[in-house]
Amino acid sequence: MKPRFIDPTRARTRKLGMLARKVAQDQLATPLGAGASMSEFLEALPDTLAAKDLCDLANAIASARRNRRTVLLMMGAHPLKVGLGPLICALIRDRTLTAIATNGAAIIHDFELAFAGRTSEDVAAELADGSFGMVEETGAFLNGAAIMAAEEGAGLGEVVGREIVRAKMKYHHASVFAAAHTAGIPATVHVTLGADIIHMHPRADGAAIGAASFADFHRLTAVVAGLSRGAVLNLGSAVVMPEVFLKALNLARNLGNKVERFTAADMDFVRHYRPRMNVVERPTMGGGRGFMLTGHHELMFPLLVAAIREAIARPLRARKKSRRS
Repeated sequence: MKPRFIDPTRARTRKLGMLARKVAQDQLATPLGAGASMSEFLEALPDTLAAKDLCDLANAIASARRNRRTVLLMMGAHPLKVGLGPLICALIRDRTLTAIATNGAAIIHDFELAFAGRTSEDVAAELADGSFGMVEETGAFLNGAAIMAAEEGAGLGEVVGREIVRAKMKYHHASVFAAAHTAGIPATVHVTLGADIIHMHPRADGAAIGAASFADFHRLTAVVAGLSRGAVLNLGSAVVMPEVFLKALNLARNLGNKVERFTAADMDFVRHYRPRMNVVERPTMGGGRGFMLTGHHELMFPLLVAAIREAIARPLRARKKSRRS
């Protein structure tokens, strides 16, 4: 069949003023001069998409803090490797964070930074001769902590933080587990056996590591049971923490806890399936709100922390509204 002839001169148009639009003049960014404050920077952001989400997430976390609700930070090891430990410690010390949960690699970098002030080896250079990961102090201390935790019936994260403090390590102020222990908040570690360098150490005890990490799973479940109207942030864990969180949430609800209306957010370099489904979307389907902020940890997380600080003083959306008026 031949296509029918169309006459575009008969197309109908409508007046712009009668049509809805997603972006308006008062949502646009405001140019800033040199020397602007963080407050002015946040006010100048466009009120749309990721910039709006950043401010809304900061407001939600600040609100949870004011109302003494649970604020849980879950993370992999990378945030510590890129230097974010001091920011996390500060959030623990001022009671913005009420619990932290990490994968097994996080205690390695946390310990090495506390003990030696440096971490993150060159894997490629050391793999050829089998010396990769074979660090005596790291393996001995952390495997010893796992054995101690198993003997005490305690969690791995709790004992790691306690022993870093007891040892009075030179850089203990940079340890998030030491900060959590000092503040008296839960710090849990969720290990994948065989995935971390300390599992190659001669002192590694799989039964002890498993028992200590399993105790931490139950402790995390108790934290998640109190998450209603609070917030959970997953920082850079693509698989382990989203999977553990989903099971902890289900177990908490199975045991009769009504966990609802909380804020859930994921921050990572790219958007992964499990954080989106297991942290942001599925858990908040019955109420609450989810966010996904994508970008480098060393840029995005400090920006969020600064926004939280400002939101604690005064909600960011209120600032924007007053600016428009």
